[in-house]
Amino acid sequence: MTARWKLTLSYAGVVIVTGAVLLATVGLFLLRYVPDGQIVADLFVPNRSDLLRAFAPVATMALVVLIAVGLGGGWLLAGRMLAPLDRIGDAARLAAQGSLSHRVTLDGPRDEFRDLADVFDSMLERLEAHVAEQQRFAANASHELRTPLATTQALLDVAAGDPDRDVDALVARLREVNTRAIELTEALLLLSRADGRSLPREVVDLSLIAEEAVEELLPLADRRGIRLEIGGVAAHVVGSPALLQQLVANLVLNAIVHNRPSGGAVAVRTHALPAAAALVVENTGETLSAPRVAAFTEPFQRGAERTRGDDHAGVGLGLAIAERITRAHGGTLVLTPRPEGGLNATVWLPYPVPRG
Repeated sequence: MTARWKLTLSYAGVVIVTGAVLLATVGLFLLRYVPDGQIVADLFVPNRSDLLRAFAPVATMALVVLIAVGLGGGWLLAGRMLAPLDRIGDAARLAAQGSLSHRVTLDGPRDEFRDLADVFDSMLERLEAHVAEQQRFAANASHELRTPLATTQALLDVAAGDPDRDVDALVARLREVNTRAIELTEALLLLSRADGRSLPREVVDLSLIAEEAVEELLPLADRRGIRLEIGGVAAHVVGSPALLQQLVANLVLNAIVHNRPSGGAVAVRTHALPAAAALVVENTGETLSAPRVAAFTEPFQRGAERTRGDDHAGVGLGLAIAERITRAHGGTLVLTPRPEGGLNATVWLPYPVPRG
């Protein structure tokens, strides 16, 4: 039995029972004062039996009318009440078939059905955006992975047709291409892991992680002639130590690589604020526009025309990985261009417990 039939029978049952009770109450209340024997008078006076014979057919007809009205009215009312659910069900079926652009857009007063439709539309909107992002990411990843494979194939084809090939040079070049493919694959795996919410979590100090990242990347900064500074206070957050270390390392590495050719600077600071812990990584460099900065967290966006050297080609996933890791920990990554040139990257992460 459908929900509409259940509601119809419920409405009709309420109407019929209410009408029957009303008719029975009227009949019993009035007839109790009428004697059942023959009443002697100058005119004919009906007794209780006469009234019952006259009242019973009318009451039966009234009940039949109430049944018809209850079923018909209940069917119409149930259909009207369930119409929003039918629209939501149609949208759900279209979504199950892969069409995520359809929306319920339910009009009318703000009630439970309107709230349900709005929540469903919001879910479809987020799901559509997520699927589009995954499709775009898959297309970009396929393109990026195809490049080293195609390069390897071309090198092997050229070497196969060259009898005087330099084997050592070929091996060195293949090793370089293979290393890039491995780095790209590891970055893709890390990016996929950072999207998950089931992460190992423990309390860690961002300041200690920042010190480790700065110490590890200090030789690279020295080779590029970049001054690397670190400061701040202890900032405890809850999360995956490995992913948070990767987050800080990616931000510091990005700040070093995308900097001035020489004489640049990178500043790393940690803060413990009333509402959240913050990690700030600032670097010098060229003047950046807000639209360019907004695209830096998109996968495979390498920041065209940003200063970098050949010793770190990268795969365009550094800031994308940092943004995903931050989001997986319930935080926010904010990228802001500095007026004097360079970038300010601020990570906001929640505290493990409310601070008192």
